[in-house]
Amino acid sequence: QVQLVESGGGLVQPGGSLRLSCVVSRMIFSLHTMYWYRQAPEKQRDLVAQISSDGGSTDYAASVKGRFTISRDNAKNTVYLQMSSLKPEDTAVYYCGTIWRGSQYWGQGTQVTVSS
Repeated sequence: QVQLVESGGGLVQPGGSLRLSCVVSRMIFSLHTMYWYRQAPEKQRDLVAQISSDGGSTDYAASVKGRFTISRDNAKNTVYLQMSSLKPEDTAVYYCGTIWRGSQYWGQGTQVTVSS
């Protein structure tokens, strides 16, 4: 079964930056689109960014476009989310995800808190 392990979350002041990482195992990472989602308390899980299997195509939610950058290193089975100009409304648990053999898989999530 696919395993995804996120890291890099934490507490940051408004305007600050963080880089999240997600290491994936037990699947051929380079063949799969990867996603970053986030879920704030009492809200649904929303798509933040996605990146194609070769990294050549990316897409972002309107709320993060121009501030967040998704990237991947297929040699390291890792997907990243560089977050800049963070706002309090970016506070959420961030999850990486993928679809493997028709099923959605998530990591355990990493908490990002933007507060002064």
